Amino acid sequence: MTQRPDIETLATRVVYENRWMRVREDEIRYRDGSTGIYGVVVKPNFVVIAPLDSDGKLHLVEQYRYPIGIRSWEFPQGAWEGQPDADPLELARGELREETGLDAGEIIHAGHLFQACGYATQSYNIYLARNLRRAEARLEATEQDLITRAFATGEVLDMVQQGVIKDASTIASLGLLRLKGLL
Repeated sequence: MTQRPDIETLATRVVYENRWMRVREDEIRYRDGSTGIYGVVVKPNFVVIAPLDSDGKLHLVEQYRYPIGIRSWEFPQGAWEGQPDADPLELARGELREETGLDAGEIIHAGHLFQACGYATQSYNIYLARNLRRAEARLEATEQDLITRAFATGEVLDMVQQGVIKDASTIASLGLLRLKGLL
């Protein structure tokens, strides 16, 4: 006998949509028969890249994040909205070059996490990039204020502890890489 899911979708409708995201509202029924609604944000999956150079320094990018009104230090990361089914490894290589002007001789897949599983479908793959070579950055118009800089790993950890780095996907990626012994 197949077990009934905890929550059953009865109906769904899109309440907002633009190039980068869609918000839908689902009418749902819980296991006990009661009903309700659930808002779901649908965004393309993305990648986070931890570029580690031969000196043991991590390359971060800093850019202005409009929704929170501050500049933010982060690992390079992104999605290709026009190619939502892009191969994550190719996406990682592309985002690394685009944001930092670096190419990686070696990229190691470290894991896969969900961004905010309580309300969004979006997930991300985490990569460690090594054997870095300088190339040409290809910033998008939306990234015109982006800067990149290399930091010692200990300095990055201090930035997290001191609340300088607040980007959750960067902190989660850093933690996963350390737990796996890759940093």
